[in-house]
Amino acid sequence: MRISSDPRQQRGLQIAATAKITKKGGAWLVPSQSGKGRYTVCLDPQTPHCTCKDHAEWGCRCKHIIAVEYVLLRESNADGSTTVIETLTVQEVSQTYSQNWSAYNKAQTTEKEQFLKLLDELCSGLPELPRSKNGRPSVPIHDAIFAACYKVFTTMSARRSMSDVRAAEAQGYISKTPHFNTVLNCIRNPDVTAILYALITESSLPLKDFETNFAADSTGFTSSRFVRWFDHQYGPRQGHHDWVKVHLMCGVRTNIVTAVEIKDRDASDTKLLPALVDATAMNFKMDEVSADKGYGSLNNYDVIQNHGAVPYIPWFSVPQGGRLRA
Repeated sequence: MRISSDPRQQRGLQIAATAKITKKGGAWLVPSQSGKGRYTVCLDPQTPHCTCKDHAEWGCRCKHIIAVEYVLLRESNADGSTTVIETLTVQEVSQTYSQNWSAYNKAQTTEKEQFLKLLDELCSGLPELPRSKNGRPSVPIHDAIFAACYKVFTTMSARRSMSDVRAAEAQGYISKTPHFNTVLNCIRNPDVTAILYALITESSLPLKDFETNFAADSTGFTSSRFVRWFDHQYGPRQGHHDWVKVHLMCGVRTNIVTAVEIKDRDASDTKLLPALVDATAMNFKMDEVSADKGYGSLNNYDVIQNHGAVPYIPWFSVPQGGRLRA
């Protein structure tokens, strides 16, 4: 029998050939390759498991399970036949990739120009928000959203970004440069939130024929609010900037963001994954969804599979002699 060059399978074969593997009741005791301790392997037909860290964290078919399977295979030839196991030498080849400097330089030097064109097209046709009967006429929604997004793109304050916004007006992207307070009011306006969510979805649609594999994760953004509290255990007052948590789904090939959920800093990663999956599945064919173990739950696995995709999310733990649990 010839085995593949999978590293786990190679190490499992080495353990089976050199270590003393003993059976105790319904389990097998496999010595650690480091020489420290032993691992318990139970070859349950449905969910074989091992007490090693590799299997406990990832739920994979570890080298200790493979070693026990080889021992059983070696002992199962009751007809006198011999199973010959050939070992393969695996040579790792370091692969280097040259940088396409011409394309890289062009992308870097024309990034802002392309961004302005795409942003202008994305903001075109937005419905106007209800206008107040009193006060000055409101800024067109296209110009307000354009200036707000451009301000964020420049990574500068609203005041310092005004020179870039004026340059965009000179190029014909907006009708008139809004006041920096108008830009900030647009960002704070809760009616704009739904528009920004819709623009995120709209910006991902050109790539729906290319992306089928997706990944979910979250990150935090600090705000201008400062939170203070009294520490009853240690006495002094403490404080830090408040922050929000952004949960998103993106394509693994192009990194295009397909769905976003913005919640407070204590929002659960696990509970927000179904909304990201459902929003992405409305416009994309999903084959795989990857995430860290913070998103692991039976409900999330079911949601992903209901859309015809395969979840690649680690389990939290695998208890000894028990079932997998999230």
